[in-house]
Amino acid sequence: RFVPDRMVPFSFPLSKCALWDPVPMGDVIGSHITYYRNPRLSMMEKTLRLAYRHAKQNEKKLLSCFLLGSLAVDEDGEGITLTIDRFDPGREV
Repeated sequence: RFVPDRMVPFSFPLSKCALWDPVPMGDVIGSHITYYRNPRLSMMEKTLRLAYRHAKQNEKKLLSCFLLGSLAVDEDGEGITLTIDRFDPGREV
């Protein structure tokens, strides 16, 4: 699935010498994690409850926090699993 509205082009930092010719060649292609792999999200219940409780107690509409986890390719190579196992509410300052 290609979502051009959410895609952000990436670029490399400027340097004095380059190992390749930076002039674009060929057609533009999109690179997205779900294009070739089937994503799966796994989240621990404790983490979800902590995030929910923090959001309910927060009086602000905008909430800054972090969900931390790991990304792994499945054994068959066909899918990826994002496992979220920690919640960090961040700091106010």
